[in-house]
Amino acid sequence: MKLSVVIVNYNVKEELTFCLSSVQQALQDIEGEVFVVDNHSADGSCDVIKTLFPWVTLIENAENLGFARANNIAIKKSCGEYVLLLNPDTVVEQDTFSKMLAFMDEHDNCGGLGVKMLDAQGTFLPESKRGIPTPWVAFCKLFGLYKLFPKSEKCNRYYLSNIPQDLVAEVEILAGACMLLRKSVLDEVGLLDETYFLYGEDVDISYRILQAGYKNYYFPETSIIHLKGASTKKLEVKSVREFYRSMEIFCERHFTQYNKLFLLFVKIGINVRMVFAMLGLFVRKLFTKTQ
Repeated sequence: MKLSVVIVNYNVKEELTFCLSSVQQALQDIEGEVFVVDNHSADGSCDVIKTLFPWVTLIENAENLGFARANNIAIKKSCGEYVLLLNPDTVVEQDTFSKMLAFMDEHDNCGGLGVKMLDAQGTFLPESKRGIPTPWVAFCKLFGLYKLFPKSEKCNRYYLSNIPQDLVAEVEILAGACMLLRKSVLDEVGLLDETYFLYGEDVDISYRILQAGYKNYYFPETSIIHLKGASTKKLEVKSVREFYRSMEIFCERHFTQYNKLFLLFVKIGINVRMVFAMLGLFVRKLFTKTQ
């Protein structure tokens, strides 16, 4: 089998319907399989899948196991030469899979592949291509230096601003919203790290692919629409907490060689930003209620 598509769903029934419809079109003439791992949705997602998409292999979890753990359940059952991790709040083009697979077939050293992602208005999403969040890169992101110096390669490595959005290029970090992985490489480097609950597992697996001697590529010759945050809107506070927690986990996992004082400073910065993000969320909710 050529391709295994793995989608983890949590209470985004409508978005998932559009996603699966696009996946069905993109899988024409491709030997593939589709898994939807449902993390205990309460919106009737599973009923919709059973009724409208009986060709999908549905895995129903009795609780929300998180993104990494849920993906791993399906990856272990998959039979494809390639595994595509795909968010349920995405819509792929009809040629997305065929173009991605052709690129991977032509580049044996490619362990992972990502595409150009656009929002609902057609605006480019910068997280389509990212650099390794070293302590310095994380510092520039946390304290907004990448916004102050958008043209600076040194200050804007988080989003690799030096790489044009329409250029095929080697990159370091791929987005888990649409990440094509070579199964043989996954067998070598291991599955997603289940320490991460909601964010960070894509950064971690991208980094481990590079550490194993393979390359990750940004491939803008096809694109997807990504309706960001559809699932996380259901868990806003937990989402914010997990986002910043994932940054801290990655630093602890992979950057022990850095100066301990500098790492401590970065960790403090992560937690300060998390507090401000939660306060901002609280203020927005309060403002919405008073309107």
